[in-house]
Amino acid sequence: MGKSVLVLVYAGCSTCKRALHWLAARGVAVTVRPIVEEPPTKAELAAWISKSGKPLRKWLNTSGQSYRALGKAAVDAMGDAELVKSLSNDGKLIKRPVLVAGDTVLVGFDEAAYDAAFE
Repeated sequence: MGKSVLVLVYAGCSTCKRALHWLAARGVAVTVRPIVEEPPTKAELAAWISKSGKPLRKWLNTSGQSYRALGKAAVDAMGDAELVKSLSNDGKLIKRPVLVAGDTVLVGFDEAAYDAAFE
């Protein structure tokens, strides 16, 4: 893949570390962006969610502290616009890592999906 690769990660996330290791082992140069300090903007989310092919709610990190603090009922009651706003305000709400390479957007780390994106 001859395009720039952006990976949004949380430093304490073991899944993010596995993804970065996978990329490094294959010689993929990446720009790493800390998802908590620099969460995606609403505009980035709008573009990336559609490119990922995943529904908006699949972007939620349902096992994280931020999600638990809000509560499932509160999140379920949110409309899409409110949910995107929440994701753009709190990077810990987002499933990670988020990999962006041109029109390819991967959420979470799935080795098969990474293999397919970088074959």
